Amino acid sequence: MLKSFAPSLFANEIVRWQQSHGRHSLPWQNTRDPYRVWLSEIMLQQTQVATVLAYYDRFLQHFPAVSDLAAAAQDEVMALWSGLGYYSRARNLQRCAQNVMALHAGQFPRSAEQLQTLPGIGRSTAAAIASFCFGERVAILDGNVKRVLTRVLGFSGDLAQSANERVLWSRATDLLPHEDLAQTMPRYTQGLMDLGATICTGRQPKCLLCPVQALCRGRAEGQPEKYPVKTRKLKRSTEALSLLWAQKPDGSVWLEKRPATGIWSGLYCLPVFGNDEELRAFVPQSLEGRIEALPAFVHVLTHKNLCLSPWIAGFQDDQAMPQAMVSDVRPAAWFSPSAWPKMGLPAPIRKLLAQDSPGLAGEDEPG
Repeated sequence: MLKSFAPSLFANEIVRWQQSHGRHSLPWQNTRDPYRVWLSEIMLQQTQVATVLAYYDRFLQHFPAVSDLAAAAQDEVMALWSGLGYYSRARNLQRCAQNVMALHAGQFPRSAEQLQTLPGIGRSTAAAIASFCFGERVAILDGNVKRVLTRVLGFSGDLAQSANERVLWSRATDLLPHEDLAQTMPRYTQGLMDLGATICTGRQPKCLLCPVQALCRGRAEGQPEKYPVKTRKLKRSTEALSLLWAQKPDGSVWLEKRPATGIWSGLYCLPVFGNDEELRAFVPQSLEGRIEALPAFVHVLTHKNLCLSPWIAGFQDDQAMPQAMVSDVRPAAWFSPSAWPKMGLPAPIRKLLAQDSPGLAGEDEPG
């Protein structure tokens, strides 16, 4: 039988469960340092915890304080972010650090409302920082938390409609703790995250282990997995691109910086073409017989599939890149085998270059 409950009962159960059964060993937990909490929250957007762990530690080794991140070269930041995806997060990360230094004397604002004025910090991220670090009574509503709350409340409003999401924000705020906020808000916020990540999962939720199972309308209805309701589905697309892997005998490769907008924006990359014919048109006649197609492969992004067709071309030591490939707007150059691994590269490009260099058609066999 479904138990009716006051909001305080729900909050108390979440806090109690988190203390005894929640996650406590993640490196960004057990701290009130807003720089560390903010960094983890940005990295965890659309990214699994297991993936973030190594990136988080590496970032803190290079940028132990917000001042270090603000003063860093953008290419250094992008290199450390390389492979984590959603690269606008990295650009906003540094912009945010610079704003904290310039506008807030190196101190993160203490309220969610002020935190939202910083680049890359939305409502839920601002609330997480304010809750964890300053004990502010403010609700978060990330994907995990939406799932927990819509199931517990039996909230059937379509979250594809902004009006329904606003209602859920209001309901989430009603459920927040009222007492001893400095202690309960961090644990309550973490508890909701933990519950959604480990118990109230998208498929096959472990309802028998849930601390609020007696309060949950979704479980009482026998259909917790029908929540949350969101009718608008992400439309996937496919894009085909051709890549020119220009390489010299010493292993140096030609890389150019991508435009500030669009795919892989701000990263260094092999030259990108719309198709193989377009690529071949840029290759000088002197390379005929020294260029060959490599196996095409698919790189899966959240919103699209990239069908990548790489071509490798062997340049001589004294052979320059065709002038048509040299941009006056974006940096481009030959980078040695010791230099390019330290640069910000898209994940599929890094993986491609990291493989043993395939043989080139027309190369002499070693004597």
